[in-house]
Amino acid sequence: MKNKSVSKVLQSFVCGAVMLAGMLAMPVYAKSAVVNVVENTDGTDNGVRLLLSALKDVPFYRISEIGLIGTQDVVLIKINSLWAERGGTNTDLLKAVIEYIIRHPAGFEGEIIVADNGQGMFGSEGKGGRLDWASPNSSDRKQSAQMVVDYFAAQGYRVSGVSWDKLTRRKTAEFLSGDMADGFVVEPGVKPTGIQISYPKFSTSYGTHVSFKQGIWDAESKSYNKQKLKLINIPVLKSHTQYQVAGAVSAYMGVPSNALTDMSPNKSVGAGGLGTLMANTRFPDLTILDMIYICPVRGPPSSYSNAVQKNMIAASTDPFALDVWAVKNVLIPAAELLDSKRAKQMDPRSIEQGSFGYWLTRSAEEVQRGGFQAAIDENEISVNKIQ
Repeated sequence: MKNKSVSKVLQSFVCGAVMLAGMLAMPVYAKSAVVNVVENTDGTDNGVRLLLSALKDVPFYRISEIGLIGTQDVVLIKINSLWAERGGTNTDLLKAVIEYIIRHPAGFEGEIIVADNGQGMFGSEGKGGRLDWASPNSSDRKQSAQMVVDYFAAQGYRVSGVSWDKLTRRKTAEFLSGDMADGFVVEPGVKPTGIQISYPKFSTSYGTHVSFKQGIWDAESKSYNKQKLKLINIPVLKSHTQYQVAGAVSAYMGVPSNALTDMSPNKSVGAGGLGTLMANTRFPDLTILDMIYICPVRGPPSSYSNAVQKNMIAASTDPFALDVWAVKNVLIPAAELLDSKRAKQMDPRSIEQGSFGYWLTRSAEEVQRGGFQAAIDENEISVNKIQ
């Protein structure tokens, strides 16, 4: 009897060890997410400082190996630049984020890049995006994203703007192959969600070689530093004619090249293609959702006249949680006040094909499969309202 008891204990121990090993081999991502929110801010005040100094999911500044942005990092700020007026990222918000980065308490000696790909098509002029719109989304309606870049560059900071629209029809290879040209890397084959993976690869005016997927290229060592490149995604919250919502996840439409991949990014959204892209290139280190002005009815081409002022910003390391919270608590209520018939299709819980909830779920599954966090269940999302 005693030997049998020992045997059972040993069997139990072995089974537990096997289960633990299996769990360790699986992709690991958090099952909860934090959405940090600041209200009553228009980007020109201290709202960004309040938001970024009180993040609950991650310290913004990296000090002693803990935190997001280090003193030597290259920070890629991906904005919305396809549309003028309220359709693009608020430039007061952009300016405040850059200001916060360069005020790193340990001294920021890195580089900041502002970029987006409007695909060289669509947009306010039907020619793609611009960083220098004459009618930008700002409090004074004069300050373009390029003007923000130039403001910091003139003070000696390594800040530049790159319009990927100019590169989106130019196919190139990675730096590792010896190809130093700016353009888009296109990976062979089409993923099950229907997207062919592509991403920008370019050099800045300061001589920094950047691969969106691989990181910062060092020509001397002939190697990439993936961790040195940090990605901050700053999209605008809007409705969308075809996909119901444009927000944190849909902003990844500004990463690939439609022209070089037979429009596969656009065609694959409903099947979760943007999640595939996110998991196979670079997951954002932080997403800051611009809700200073939103467009709950007319979609991405949000003009000064049809935008709704909400004076809110929110941030999370989980763009899916950010979308779920913002759509339910900000976008849908605003759409309902305007009697929008699209409000039902915006519901992140919807399982109806063609709805926001349907494609967001498919995208989240792709991201989770890649080992990243993507919380779409409201029970797994906590809210940190910062005063």
